[in-house]
Amino acid sequence: QGRLLESGGGLVQPGGSLRLSCAASGRTLTNYILGWFRQAPGKEREFVAAISRRAATTWYLESVTGRFTISKDNAKNTVYLQMNSLEPEDTAIYYCATSDTLATTNRVMNVRNYDFWGQGTQVTVSS
Repeated sequence: QGRLLESGGGLVQPGGSLRLSCAASGRTLTNYILGWFRQAPGKEREFVAAISRRAATTWYLESVTGRFTISKDNAKNTVYLQMNSLEPEDTAIYYCATSDTLATTNRVMNVRNYDFWGQGTQVTVSS
């Protein structure tokens, strides 16, 4: 079945940066769309970013566009989320997940199309 393991979360001041990693084992990421989602306390899980199987296409939540960058290292079977200019509103648990859905925007941004999830990593943006 495999496993997804997120890392890189932590406490950072507003305006700071973090890089999250999602390392896959037992599952080749070139076969899947890989998405990053986040869930803040009392809120629903929301789409943040995704990358296509061959990394030719990326998708972003509008509020993170220009601040976050998703990338993939196929040799390491790992996907990254570089987060810059972090804001307190970015505070959440961040999850990575895989999907075999069609690579259309509506499908990629729909949390219901992802069926394999990591355990999450906490990101806290606070002064």
